[in-house]
Amino acid sequence: MNPKEIYQLWLDKLSDEDPMKEELNKIADNESEITDRFYQEIEFGTAGLRGICGAGTNRMNELTVGRATQGIANYIKKSGEDVKKGVVIAYDCRYHSKEFSELVAEILAANGINVYLFPSLRPTPELSFAIRRLGALSGINMTASHNPKEYNGYKVYWSDGAQISGAVSDGMLREIKALDLFDKFPRMALEEATEKGLVTMLGEKMDREYLDYVVSMRQQPDDRLDKTVSVVYTPLNGAGSIPMQILAKELGYVNFRIVPEQKDPDPEFTTVGYPNPEDPKGFELAEKLGKQVGAEVLIATDPDSDRMAVEIPDGNGGYRPLNGNQTGAMIIAYMAMSQNEAGLLPEKSAMIKSIVTGDFGRKICESYGIRVYEALTGFKNICGVIPRAAADGYSYFFGYEESIGCAPGEPVRDKDGICAAMLITEMAAYYRKKGMTLADALEEMYKKYGYFAEDQVSIVLKGKEGADRIGRIMDRFRDGRPQAFGEFKVEKTTDYIKGYEDIPASNVLKFDLGEGTWFAMRPSGTEPKIKFYYYSVSDNAADSKERVVSMRKAVDSMIESVE
Repeated sequence: MNPKEIYQLWLDKLSDEDPMKEELNKIADNESEITDRFYQEIEFGTAGLRGICGAGTNRMNELTVGRATQGIANYIKKSGEDVKKGVVIAYDCRYHSKEFSELVAEILAANGINVYLFPSLRPTPELSFAIRRLGALSGINMTASHNPKEYNGYKVYWSDGAQISGAVSDGMLREIKALDLFDKFPRMALEEATEKGLVTMLGEKMDREYLDYVVSMRQQPDDRLDKTVSVVYTPLNGAGSIPMQILAKELGYVNFRIVPEQKDPDPEFTTVGYPNPEDPKGFELAEKLGKQVGAEVLIATDPDSDRMAVEIPDGNGGYRPLNGNQTGAMIIAYMAMSQNEAGLLPEKSAMIKSIVTGDFGRKICESYGIRVYEALTGFKNICGVIPRAAADGYSYFFGYEESIGCAPGEPVRDKDGICAAMLITEMAAYYRKKGMTLADALEEMYKKYGYFAEDQVSIVLKGKEGADRIGRIMDRFRDGRPQAFGEFKVEKTTDYIKGYEDIPASNVLKFDLGEGTWFAMRPSGTEPKIKFYYYSVSDNAADSKERVVSMRKAVDSMIESVE
């Protein structure tokens, strides 16, 4: 069926009282909107669903969320696992997150599957922690992470606390696709399910256990920290607000301030628009407050608090951002130094990074004898390597990727913006005690390990036409087999489309241009864009940056040639 026919089918099947029918009637004469809503079915990308909220097969709504939940319920019941182990459900501040979470709970309960439900918004890392702490079978978080306000999402986790992948993901997807969106899925009212013991509400006890874990990740004793360090934090109206305030107070950071306009939940993200801490606009209010109070570090987490970004003073009265590679490398260096000095660094430690993450962290780890593993992008893949590293006899040390995601400790098998933020706060206090800033510490790292330069470009191409062009761009670089990009000869091309060594198959290309200079490219799994990652290293900062600029110009020229 074509999009117009599927659109008409929805109109025929939706009741007159359903708000989605009224929504669809309003676009009757908008062919492009009908096509965008119905040209495909929203499906699992990075461990679940993510899309714009609204009526349509390519949207997040009660039908698409309901079908996904029933498919997961069917998979769980066929898995042979004990359904009494339950599924943990959390949600963030977005429109429909609470309603979707309750819909998920009611469908699972009606299928006889126990549910642990948080009564209000919680950080994604706490969900991962709770799955492992409770010995639950699975977990679901209703969140679109850092996407714009129009979006919502459905992250799915398995018993290891990591986002689903491999056989579990494939099995759930098969069960979901076997269902029709208009099937009548069973639901049990939340009140009835609670009375029958099928739904258990989580609360302060689990919160406390997660916070205690974060506190346990401290690297230095109090006498080596100057806790008067001035820190400004923004949760971007998301789930990090309460836990970060509690932690800062308990740990004694007396000049820890939260941006007041972004302290409380706001699904409109009124003061920021796009709640992505990677976007400098997300720091505007934090910078304003930071200048007023003389903050030495600014920290932001996204709405579900799995990603964390940092800005530091630029020396000219303003602030400059640290990217994910810099932030990850600084935490790695701080943890490795602290644990090594205290004699607590395991002899066989492992760090895991994505294949598109730079080599700054790798260089630091190698200097401490820490083994480096690589994985595909996404923390379902990064944390999925932990069991393999353990089988090789290595203790987990750290995991990260360039898109401001860190997993500092093994109990949380996903990005943990809360723990990472507290480590940055502690690091700032440590260097302040030594009479240094974070900028000073970063410069020392560059002098020791090399000046790492980088750039990242995302080209947004929406809808079916955009998806088709992304495919043509990937084909041009893959099938064209370029031997050079401007002045840089290609020394090695790695195509992950069929897998490479221990890395599973993925639509990623990597071009090694020699002397630590390389770039990679891949379509996003969660957004309508194609991403490019450029890296170089030199003992001279200007030279390293120039190589990145030249490389990008040559690649841009090739991209522009693809219609």
